[in-house]
Amino acid sequence: PPFIKASTLALYLTFQVTSATMKFTLALGAILATTAAAFAPAAVAPRAVAVSTTAVNSFSSDIFEVRSVDMAGTTEQIVKGGRDLFPLLPKAFEGIKEIGVIGWGSQAPAQAQNLRDSLDEAGCDIKVRIGLREGSSSFEEAREVGFSEDADTLGEMYDIIGKSDLVMLLISDAAQAALYKEVFAAMKPGATLGLSHGFLLGYLESIGESFPEDMDVIAVCPKGMGPSVRRLYEQGKEVNGAGINASFAVHQDKSGKATDLALGWGVALGSPFMFETTLTSEYCSDIYGERGILLGAVHGIVESLYRRYQRQGMSPEQAFIESCESITGNIVKIISTKGIKAVYDGLNDDDKKIFEEAYSASYMPSKEILQEIYDEVSSGNEIRTVIMHGKRINKFPVGKIDGTDTWQVGEKVRESRDEENIPLNPFTAGVYVATMMAQIDVLLEAGHPYSEVVNESVIEAVDSLCPYMHYRGVAFMVDNCSFTAKTGSRKWAPRFDYILDQLAYTAVDNGKPVNEDIISAFQNHRVHAAVTACCELRPTVDISVGAASSTKEIVIE
Repeated sequence: PPFIKASTLALYLTFQVTSATMKFTLALGAILATTAAAFAPAAVAPRAVAVSTTAVNSFSSDIFEVRSVDMAGTTEQIVKGGRDLFPLLPKAFEGIKEIGVIGWGSQAPAQAQNLRDSLDEAGCDIKVRIGLREGSSSFEEAREVGFSEDADTLGEMYDIIGKSDLVMLLISDAAQAALYKEVFAAMKPGATLGLSHGFLLGYLESIGESFPEDMDVIAVCPKGMGPSVRRLYEQGKEVNGAGINASFAVHQDKSGKATDLALGWGVALGSPFMFETTLTSEYCSDIYGERGILLGAVHGIVESLYRRYQRQGMSPEQAFIESCESITGNIVKIISTKGIKAVYDGLNDDDKKIFEEAYSASYMPSKEILQEIYDEVSSGNEIRTVIMHGKRINKFPVGKIDGTDTWQVGEKVRESRDEENIPLNPFTAGVYVATMMAQIDVLLEAGHPYSEVVNESVIEAVDSLCPYMHYRGVAFMVDNCSFTAKTGSRKWAPRFDYILDQLAYTAVDNGKPVNEDIISAFQNHRVHAAVTACCELRPTVDISVGAASSTKEIVIE
């Protein structure tokens, strides 16, 4: 390859220099420079179509009321959802006669059903169709919830793509990367491409390509797994709606109507509120978040504390209760309704000292890993990891993690759980909250707005994912989440596990003094005001993951 040849030449030339130090420095510099150049994303020529590349929270709508909210002293704009806005949907979807929802993974079943039901209630004459690959086993699941070939609402994916005015591409990230050329070619002129993740943009940029310039490209990204999007929509029908918050992005707006279409999509999904982002900001925060406190970090935290508490003399069952159950059954419920700092404020003086010891020792080790994750995501490395993993998947199928001691004990604990007496372990709280705050700080330092930071680091964790973890287990979530999230969680969870065990817990055990600056920064952090503002906009009902629903959690046998 060219970069190897260049590096070899540089190495040969530098050996002609007399100084040994100079030889090594120049050679290493040449190797690193040429290697970095070889792996850097190719330059993309400027496009005539206006493309948004930085996070903004100032937008306007001709249809929906745009509200200003105070997020920790900064003013951001949102659109508040609700079923009372359904009469505005015909105008928001003006020009859209057929919507193709492509795929049947986590998001597609929920979004397709919510859209269909909302548009029907609004009196919109819009057909929502499901497009699947030929021979997919998901055809039967789609039929079970009312989509069918006879009604012309279910068919082969490229046929559906070709008919649709709005193509909601909800297949897996790896499949999008593999099939994007065929998808673009199948779309009819003037159709809008809709996404629920910015991954495809990140992939296209990494290979020097872009979206076709003759189409609108928008995204509506619910801040929670698909089943929670449907469950809360169903459970909130009698209280003017409830659902999962969503970010929206307008990447290309050729028609001039893309913003209102995206907002209409979010309203139809049942989102309590929608905030603006960009595809770049979305994939950086989303892929980062699921490797952090949303999935990977909580996995690593539980594994490390489960072992630690047993070393301190607890039974396996009690160790699981004090680690995992304390997080999913107590700590996150407080955060959901009262905010992060309420976890600390509700402790007695002795427990506050334990919390501070754990928080002080865990914050910087967690932040070290989180910063590395963000750098890997924003550089494109993590996207390449997902793509390469997808290419290996047939040779090396992904196994399950739920057979280990931690998660087997967890099954027994859930069977005999006393929901009203789950303890709030102050040490567990200190570790978990420190990791959550470290994740928040990395995002803020990278320039993400508070609305995105709070949703990706707090709300998605406590209102969507952790309720499922509490109901079915952390291992269940890891084993049954999206391919991108699964890949990231398995890669990074051990890093959190090891660094907390090696650096944080040893610091506590060796009597390292609490870093008062770290504790003060936590107590006075501006994010607490932003979380309070978001809590006031949260769904009017708590999700019931055990209630009857038309959605099904995908379970890997």
